[in-house]
Amino acid sequence: MPSYVFLETFGCQMNDSDSKRLLSFLKNINYIRTDSPEKADLIILNTCTIREKAEHKVYSALGKFKPLKYGSQHIIIAVAGCVAQQAGEALLKKVPYLDLVIGTHNIHLIEQLLKRVSEKKERISATGFFSEMNEAEYTVASHAEGARALVSIMRGCDNFCSYCVVPFTRGREASRNPDDILFEITALAKKGVIEVTLVGQNVNSFGRGTPNSFAGLLKSVLGIDGIERVRFVTSHPKDISRELIALFAGEGKLCAHIHLPVQSGSDAVLKRMKRGYTRQEYLDKIGLLRDARPDIAITTDIITGFPGETDADFDDTMRLIEEVRFDNNFSFMYSPRPGTVAASLEAQLPLEVKSQRLDVVQQRQREITEEINLSLVGRHTQVLIEGPGKLQSFEYTGKTSCGRVLKIILPFDMTGKLVDVEIIEAYRNSLRGELSQRTSVCC
Repeated sequence: MPSYVFLETFGCQMNDSDSKRLLSFLKNINYIRTDSPEKADLIILNTCTIREKAEHKVYSALGKFKPLKYGSQHIIIAVAGCVAQQAGEALLKKVPYLDLVIGTHNIHLIEQLLKRVSEKKERISATGFFSEMNEAEYTVASHAEGARALVSIMRGCDNFCSYCVVPFTRGREASRNPDDILFEITALAKKGVIEVTLVGQNVNSFGRGTPNSFAGLLKSVLGIDGIERVRFVTSHPKDISRELIALFAGEGKLCAHIHLPVQSGSDAVLKRMKRGYTRQEYLDKIGLLRDARPDIAITTDIITGFPGETDADFDDTMRLIEEVRFDNNFSFMYSPRPGTVAASLEAQLPLEVKSQRLDVVQQRQREITEEINLSLVGRHTQVLIEGPGKLQSFEYTGKTSCGRVLKIILPFDMTGKLVDVEIIEAYRNSLRGELSQRTSVCC
């Protein structure tokens, strides 16, 4: 008989990728995913610690499962991801009904860890780091969701930005062997995947210290038969190369979107953040990207209320937003994280200042995003249909090359297909289209 796993994922696309890997390993030992924790034999929370609020969500979610554990002792409750890595044994002490803590480098050990918990009744914290990547950590052609797949190409980060906990929860940078990555993507293509997203904490660092480079890997991926679209996340502005930027000009399969986190528009704040670039250097990279691909969508991350951020610093950020006109930005209040340099900086800002500045950033970005979307009405684009919508019969949703959500009425199910579309309406967060006879890959 199969066992059932309930898996809830918090945080970034690295966590999404890790969750898919977890499910792959669990499938090999006869686990089936369920949306009902009450039905589950195994409950896993794959967690994020990038901000304090994300951590609080995890502890709140764990509390919901306490009655299930005490009502049925056979259930195994596990925490994976960055909270697991950071807290380790302390998490077991804090949550007495928790059975298993799985660190970010230990996902591939899930089978033997579960065996120890179920057979020996151990409570385990597995949070060791491995300096090199082992292909045993990955399962070939198993991360697909229909026509799309996430493919991890590296892990960790060596940048040590002053506010960021990632190097402590994900470890130092390590890259997979390019041949293994290409083999995995080729296998995915044979299973019907047409869009892959290459995932890493800082993909531009891929292969650092070796003859390999991210631009070289990307060029090889773009050449794989059957793959029609390629995306990647996340890039660090200081590391993005001219060779990589040039691919946007000459490779139609490379989606017209880049996520390039700026964090602040103030040189003084960027220096305290230890970001490794200036405002002007960031703007120069934006200029090169738009020269290479005029229709490219650029999204970013912005932190408001970093320690010592003055009104003038914040004004610099707002001016940057106006100058670049990001297609979207993911903005958050600064949140002190344990062990980071920024947590001990003086001039920590009051919550109300951070919150007010966040509101200003988000309101202006909503306006810019809507203005950009409205400018696209009447244009033609290509959309990868991802599945049925929720509001109307025969309505489906998909994404453009630029990553915009588009809704469309279709005569039959075209999920997993690329379709030519004319944009007929635009909203703040999405577009609406209709089938078109014209082929184009803008927007």
